[in-house]
Amino acid sequence: MTNKIYYLATCSTCRKIIKSLPNSDKLIFIDIRENPIKEKDLEELYQLSGSYESLFSKKAQLYKAMDLKNKNLTEQDYKKYLLEHYTFLSRPVFIIDDKIFIGNGQKNILDVVKALS
Repeated sequence: MTNKIYYLATCSTCRKIIKSLPNSDKLIFIDIRENPIKEKDLEELYQLSGSYESLFSKKAQLYKAMDLKNKNLTEQDYKKYLLEHYTFLSRPVFIIDDKIFIGNGQKNILDVVKALS
């Protein structure tokens, strides 16, 4: 499996994280706005994470705009929304040596840096 990062080039947090990474040349960069996530790729992320919900960003503006917090979302709903619009992917998402790292939390990014070192 190839080491990858799913990110948004227009996201300042993603850009800041990418700048701080050691050996980032070992990653394949996938800008999810330019290359929307395909079902095959989402399945790979699902296999590593164990759920679509873990990949889903509840901070997305669309989440609030669509009033999704007041709906009982199933795993299939999360999958559908992740495939429909890039903004629902909690980012960045890294796959490094068959491990997945989701989101921009401080501990997560420290784990990514360690995995890339």
